[in-house]
Amino acid sequence: MSGEFFDWQAFLGRWDEEWVPRAGEDSGEALVRPGRQGADEAAIAAAEERLGRRLPPSYRAFLAVSDGWHVDQTAGVYQLGGAADIDWFQDPFDMTPLYEEQLDDRSSEAEILLAGMWQRALRLETDSDITYALLDPGDTDRDGEWALYIYKGWSGELPDRYPSFRAYMEAMYRGFHSDRVERPDFENATTRAQDARVAQARRLVLLGQYEEALPLLEAAASFARPGCAVLLFQLRQMLAPDITRDYGLLAADPRYLPEVLPVQAMAPAREEWRTGGDGHWLGMMAARGVPRETAEAVLGALREGTHRYAPPGPWGRAVDAARESARWGATDAAWRILRDAVGLWEAPGPELIAPIGLLADPVLGPLITPERGREVLATPRAGQNGPAPERVPVPDRPPVSGRVPDLDPPGLAWLTEPEPAPNRRPLDGYRCIWVEGIDPARLPALIGDEGAELTGPTDRHAARRGSGPYARDGRGCGGAEPWEDRAVVAVGRAGEGWAFAFDGDSPHLNHLFLSPAQAASPAGRAVVVWRDPRRSYPGEHPDTFHLSVAERGEELYAFTVRGTEIRSAGAIPETLDPARLFRPEDPAPVNELRVLEALHAELGLSLPRFALTRGRLHTLTTRSWTRAPRAGETFAYAVITRHGT
Repeated sequence: MSGEFFDWQAFLGRWDEEWVPRAGEDSGEALVRPGRQGADEAAIAAAEERLGRRLPPSYRAFLAVSDGWHVDQTAGVYQLGGAADIDWFQDPFDMTPLYEEQLDDRSSEAEILLAGMWQRALRLETDSDITYALLDPGDTDRDGEWALYIYKGWSGELPDRYPSFRAYMEAMYRGFHSDRVERPDFENATTRAQDARVAQARRLVLLGQYEEALPLLEAAASFARPGCAVLLFQLRQMLAPDITRDYGLLAADPRYLPEVLPVQAMAPAREEWRTGGDGHWLGMMAARGVPRETAEAVLGALREGTHRYAPPGPWGRAVDAARESARWGATDAAWRILRDAVGLWEAPGPELIAPIGLLADPVLGPLITPERGREVLATPRAGQNGPAPERVPVPDRPPVSGRVPDLDPPGLAWLTEPEPAPNRRPLDGYRCIWVEGIDPARLPALIGDEGAELTGPTDRHAARRGSGPYARDGRGCGGAEPWEDRAVVAVGRAGEGWAFAFDGDSPHLNHLFLSPAQAASPAGRAVVVWRDPRRSYPGEHPDTFHLSVAERGEELYAFTVRGTEIRSAGAIPETLDPARLFRPEDPAPVNELRVLEALHAELGLSLPRFALTRGRLHTLTTRSWTRAPRAGETFAYAVITRHGT
């Protein structure tokens, strides 16, 4: 970015021509323009001789056009001096020792350069708010440009670094525009050009060409053009769905409120709003014109998981169909419904360019990964026509029919893998019941505790935090006997014709275990799998794996493997023979993977990974998985509390 190839005359002339005070600062006096007469070559050479250094290209070229500049930052540099004013900074405040004492063997090149900058920098400003503009001859690029640092002495922060004087001046020009955007009469060729870019970007986004629109919006946003930030935030929201954005007054507009307000409430609903809690957020929404009762209702529905994204028309009908699939675990099928229908989405007004309200739906929101968000943005919508988006590759997955490949792997092998969601620990054992040929809504009658009903779709990880309807019943609480083990399970559909009930945080499988397979199989097959990993509390406990299969109320076969001990009953198919699947020479994870692959091949069992690790499913409290101790049997239990997720 050499100043020798930059038209300073045109750039500074445009800035000077556009210069007006900020809104509310008109004094009635004649306007003082920011520039000066340029310095001649002799004056610039004299300054270089006095300083003992040739000035960097962009600053030297600047002085030849304007010998100084009225920058007029609201808090910072007000005036840059000319060739006769600049001089070496010489670190009058002894900043060097403060920065050098922070250096060690791990310090970066940037940190080392900054520590030495204070004693070698050239000071440019002549009027400021305890702020210094420092050109560093020790921090240069291949064009000979010196980095410029802006140090605000009152802030206590690290200096802001610009790669050159030109980069600094271009940033100040954008800041000049941003500071005057509230003036209704601030209109010029630059504002008109940036507004045209915003309009062009909106058209491109609705055509699915969001990648071309992004740089246009980012450039316009640096000039703070009206409405630009809202459009840019929507793109960034779809590309990073977990990070919420602030849409300002858009949340109060009746046209946009159903899409925008729930998205604004996502952070406080997840307890991520740390500044003043709910009251502060509700007050902020009220200040923007959102009725308090409306904001409270949306926040409450999000927190309880009962909010529903309900847009009108064909897109709304597709959303309903997708939710029906997702709430039973068929998240890939739900995504395909949304993907095929997103072109039917209609913008309620010109300031909305993407269906961001989808992200706040407790059931459908988790389905929108960054890859799927890109596909939504790449799909023409709101009445626009264009080519379908290209496939988005996923590492280690072969291409499949469609665009973004499905996220749920077939079968059960994924149970042996760490959870794909970040910052979530692996499953601490698991147990599951599959019932063939029934709707999941029938499971409460087959395996549910007395009076049990399905809850609404719930986040499984709430159980691990000990809150919400998914939290496990305590032993001996609520009238339960100490020996009882009632599980809170996630319920859904899996594979071809199976309903499942899954517990991903199971306790110890003890000698009182009573398989629920027989009770679950009055009309067809039922399968129970329990994986109990090795535990060192309250004493050594080997890896344990149980399988039982029943049909029409009768157990067909079962086995339990504890370490190297195998107990079995019934006519077990050869493909599921535990003596073949559990080999003493193999580690427990290898044996587990082998048996899970055999269960998928023999019985067609599978589980939806995405729904169980990141989505929301209906839940159910089961009957006890253990029986009452018989005469002469002993029983004891311990409660162990884990901290963290």
